[in-house]
Amino acid sequence: MAGLSLWRSPPRAAHVTTYVAYCRVSTDKQGRSGLGLEAQQAAIQAHLRPTDVLLQPPYVEVESGRRTDRPQLQAAIERCRKTGATLLIAKLDRLARNVAFVSSLKDSGVEFRACDFPDANRLMVHILVAFAEHEAELISQRTKAALAMAKARGKKLGGDRGYRPEAAPTADDVAKATAVRQRKADHKAFAVLPVLERLQGDGVVGLSELARRLNEMGQPTPRGNGSWTATAVKRALARVAV
Repeated sequence: MAGLSLWRSPPRAAHVTTYVAYCRVSTDKQGRSGLGLEAQQAAIQAHLRPTDVLLQPPYVEVESGRRTDRPQLQAAIERCRKTGATLLIAKLDRLARNVAFVSSLKDSGVEFRACDFPDANRLMVHILVAFAEHEAELISQRTKAALAMAKARGKKLGGDRGYRPEAAPTADDVAKATAVRQRKADHKAFAVLPVLERLQGDGVVGLSELARRLNEMGQPTPRGNGSWTATAVKRALARVAV
């Protein structure tokens, strides 16, 4: 009609999401060389929309078998709390099975996104926590069963503690202390057995590849003071052989 103009709604403002990026690499050497890090940074850039804001710098975790804590994750979470940003995880994959990691996400209360798991959210984290805790309990049960089976088959798992700190160690003391260390190593070797079986079931072959994957998962070595190597994997497999 003459004299009337069509009313049009104003364009919607583009939605802006602010992100804090979190990447992880397996070893100190990999962290220094950048292997794997560039691919994660590329995945982060591909995830971002033109209107999104990425706070700098990204938080890069260098993981190894020497520790299971993740200080960079905690720092990234704290920055998200202070800025109201969303945590953007470059590579979730096997971390979804790590109880400590998913528990940190759940307890943090921050929103997050995963480049390789776009449908993940805080509700799913609760499910992941339950799954990871259930899997850890299954591993514990299988470890106890494996130890009992080894003992029943006559495998010596170590002796009683007998070292007396107030007296000079005798040959018997040394033997008993050695047996204690062997027993602890046996327990830790049996603890990693279900993990090795699962990796082999997933098609991971070769001692070096098994060692790399164990380090990625943050699985402690039997000694608890180093990273997994092909030799360490071979020794663990030999120790649990009955």
